[in-house]
Amino acid sequence: MNRNRGLLTAAVPLLLLGACAQPGAAGDTTAGAPVVESTAASADSKQVALRVEYRGGFVPAETIPSRLPRFTAYADGRLLSEGPAPLIYPGQALPNLQEVRLGPERLRELIAEAVAAGVKTGTDFGMPGVADAPSTRISVVTAGGEQVVDVMALSEARPDDGALTKEQNAARKRLAGFLEKLDAEFAGSTGPAPKPYRAERVAVLAQPYQDTGDGAGGSPVRWPGPDLPGGYLNEQLKINCLTVEGAAKDAVWAAADKANERTPWESAGKKWQVRFRPLLPEETGCDSLLRQA
Repeated sequence: MNRNRGLLTAAVPLLLLGACAQPGAAGDTTAGAPVVESTAASADSKQVALRVEYRGGFVPAETIPSRLPRFTAYADGRLLSEGPAPLIYPGQALPNLQEVRLGPERLRELIAEAVAAGVKTGTDFGMPGVADAPSTRISVVTAGGEQVVDVMALSEARPDDGALTKEQNAARKRLAGFLEKLDAEFAGSTGPAPKPYRAERVAVLAQPYQDTGDGAGGSPVRWPGPDLPGGYLNEQLKINCLTVEGAAKDAVWAAADKANERTPWESAGKKWQVRFRPLLPEETGCDSLLRQA
């Protein structure tokens, strides 16, 4: 069995795309609606073109800053996502971040498919009668500007939910179908196989270690990087953060590869609980995680 971790928000810069000269509004799924296609203004490896992420949901607050997006696509045609991880306790210390190189042309097709599936600001997906479920936020940037939808309980809502209309259920089904296409792209079933993505920088989220008494974390491990815990990211939750890069990042990564989520790390005379958040290409440091802290 496998599991995927949660996801994180980041700003979506502009990717300029053209549209066919047909009647109808961009993103309209009715007959005769235009298809967003054309070319990217640049093949910037840090320019976000499409993002899918989860927001909220019934999850521990301290895990939110370390969330990764479900999918992030860049203008150069790369698609990043967290791959499967063994369903074990304690889980792996490091997230299994992977990338697929689709190329700019396939990326343009995906953006057109997203718009056709209803990723257009203002699309009505309704509000189902489901509690504690996350919302799915999808962003794309077209010639008409950034298009964003935020759909509550996309996977959890039942088709017979009385709070949803027939039209809203149909819109949800189209959007879910688009996400299935992204899953297929990332699984390598319709294109290149994913490969491990090694981030240039890693955010280290540290909290005072809480011993649960089950021994699951094993023996304390000496921290190989700069002294923990770093500065406060969220003072209320006592979450600290520091960014490691270069040789320090390599040493931390090698040590974390042998650890698990409950490993106690010893630094500055104390024990710390650590979560590792690889920073995405457009993210520069702990400040990039503040929106989720």
